[in-house]
Amino acid sequence: MIKVEGLTKKYGRATAVNNISFEVQKGDIVGFLGPNGAGKTTTMRVLTCFLPPTEGKVTVAGFDVQKEPLEVKRRIGYLPETPPLYPEMEVHEYLRFAGRIKGVSGKDVGQRVGEVMERCALTDVRTKLISKLSKGYRQRVGLAQALIHNPDVLILDEPTAGLDPKQIIETRKLIHSLSGEHTIILSTHILPEVSSTCQRVIIINQGHLEAIDTPENLTARLQGHETIFTEVEGPAEQVAAKLQALKGVSRVSWKDGRSGRTQFEVAATKDHYLRAEIAALVVQSGWKLHELRPIGLSLEEIFLKLTTDDKAAGGEQ
Repeated sequence: MIKVEGLTKKYGRATAVNNISFEVQKGDIVGFLGPNGAGKTTTMRVLTCFLPPTEGKVTVAGFDVQKEPLEVKRRIGYLPETPPLYPEMEVHEYLRFAGRIKGVSGKDVGQRVGEVMERCALTDVRTKLISKLSKGYRQRVGLAQALIHNPDVLILDEPTAGLDPKQIIETRKLIHSLSGEHTIILSTHILPEVSSTCQRVIIINQGHLEAIDTPENLTARLQGHETIFTEVEGPAEQVAAKLQALKGVSRVSWKDGRSGRTQFEVAATKDHYLRAEIAALVVQSGWKLHELRPIGLSLEEIFLKLTTDDKAAGGEQ
């Protein structure tokens, strides 16, 4: 649905985005993550045909952003960090206006306005002036205008910036509900934003692409091994000894849990995956297995590992 090949964007001598390539499949929600000034907004502006690339090729829904920008714009909905609103208009008037300029026919625009207002929980403020709305409601109106023409692709730049915690939760739920129907790129520097809404992560730093993968795969890649948490009801020392004897186990640590249970962390050697073996061992030994799950790096740890490595110390300029 989105294909970026060798994208570079320069402003004079300064390079904002340096030779990045990635793809986003239909129906995915992908988090575009990086510190402020990393090149996220520049990339979003190229995807939306607001800026031309200096080098490289970008296609959206099969159309080239340089050669066919009008076709690209018909297929995207864009919510910039500051929504493009007219404060003197009422909500329903503005959405009708946005629908018409985005090509929704006169006979269909009323229906689309009603649908997006319901989807974005705006029906109760439909006749209010946008200038009288809270920041959270204005953000919803911005998202509604991005959805009004039912685009294939949604590009959201810092969609929860400036919202309070309740508004952030509501906006994240709304974005998550759009997955499958729309391909979504969500640009942010807020880590919980990505972990709560996105299936894959693109990490950019100083204009360079550092990684693109699921958080789980990034964890495995950066740790180099799998670590398993398990809670077992059984004699702790015997359980620990048997876990340590499993092939591929490098380390076992444990602590007392609740109600006679013991919590274990089992670290595997590289390329060993132990969940099935641990479950079988516990059951065959006659103990009770209460929990079994992998322990991954947090998104914060992944982000820091990829953006504060040797490059920051002067390795790559």
